[in-house]
Amino acid sequence: MNTNYIILFAAIAGTLMSVSCSQEKAEPAHPEWAYDAVIYEMNVRQYTTEGTLAAAAQHLPRLKELGTDVVWLMPIYPIGVKERKGTLGSYYAISDYCDVNPEFGTLADFDAFLDEAHKEGLKVILDWVANHTSPDAKWIDGKPLDWYERDSLGNTIVQYDWTDIAALNYDNEDMRHEMRESMRFWLDRGIDGFRCDMACEVPMDFWKGTIDSLRNEFGHIYMLAEGEDPQLHEAGFDASYSWELHHMLNAIAQGRSNADSLRNYLSRNVERFGEDAFRLMFTSNHDENSWAGTEFERMGDAAEVMAALTFTLPQGQPLIYTGQEVGFDHRFLFFEKDPISGWDENGHTSTYRELCALRHSRPALRPGKEGSYEILSSGTESVDDNVLAFRRMNCNDTVTVIANLSALPVEASVLTTAGEEIQFSLGAWEYKVK
Repeated sequence: MNTNYIILFAAIAGTLMSVSCSQEKAEPAHPEWAYDAVIYEMNVRQYTTEGTLAAAAQHLPRLKELGTDVVWLMPIYPIGVKERKGTLGSYYAISDYCDVNPEFGTLADFDAFLDEAHKEGLKVILDWVANHTSPDAKWIDGKPLDWYERDSLGNTIVQYDWTDIAALNYDNEDMRHEMRESMRFWLDRGIDGFRCDMACEVPMDFWKGTIDSLRNEFGHIYMLAEGEDPQLHEAGFDASYSWELHHMLNAIAQGRSNADSLRNYLSRNVERFGEDAFRLMFTSNHDENSWAGTEFERMGDAAEVMAALTFTLPQGQPLIYTGQEVGFDHRFLFFEKDPISGWDENGHTSTYRELCALRHSRPALRPGKEGSYEILSSGTESVDDNVLAFRRMNCNDTVTVIANLSALPVEASVLTTAGEEIQFSLGAWEYKVK
């Protein structure tokens, strides 16, 4: 990230504010630790030269120091050989839900990773693939035929171009039970929740029953859905993907949209999902990086201001993907070994560390219905087309964000609802947070 494009400061009286200002509030809808959490997606295969859990565990103190709170591990389970893509195969073509891919190590290595993460104060969530298995999974031959979707000839069914998978049949109650038991296997080991792959492809009643059952047994585990459907939150998920926002940020960076589209999005988002829904916000993840390109390819000079928005927009829960914290501008190969080239700190590291610290120190940035926000306007269409300005309020704390979402400098002012005028001068793709 080019530090010429950032002016980041937190005007906090005295020392940093604590976000634990919720004593008088009702029982939280989500785990308390999740409200100001920053999630980090770890691609174990590419994370180190070794590509193992043991090697990745050495980086946990660095991630804690960066300011992340939750490590989301991409699938760590054994994967199929039949119809395998590439040399090593897809992490998402799982052959056994209750073991560790030998490529990454052993169950003992996973337990050691989890213990180390918890010692650092980090939470760990696992990527859970409930929609399908590999076509040579343990369940294929060991369980009844109707555990899987099958064609008229009895062959398992693939979806999209995923020729290395076999779709599961959720009409079978025994399969549903076994899926829940497999999730319990990892919760018994002490994980803190799941990121659920293609959650909208799995029946909502399965999620509702499963999440209720697991929380009755293990407490308020954290559940993140890859999907953008309000029903996911009704089923019990804490957070869902904000895909619409992500594509909007790309479009603005590429000059195909403007700040006004973001203002419209914010009001629609609350109406659709409600004030208590967490929305995962990101400029990259494993899908975007490998298939659509890095944030620098898609967003260019706007990558930094878009990252800042993912940390400050209402309802948002920010995500950092492997390598973003050092500005790694490379599309990871998905089915091959393609490790990151190095972890030397630079300006990108400083920016993400500042954004994480801002997130943790300002109660106004906590998602949830206790807080509120207001959109600020300049009253001039040409300015409002290019500038997104808003305020977040919570616990007597107010954070003001002004972002120039254009390649042209702008000098103007905005008015708060209380009539306060805020003057600003911003360069191309520059922003201020106060």
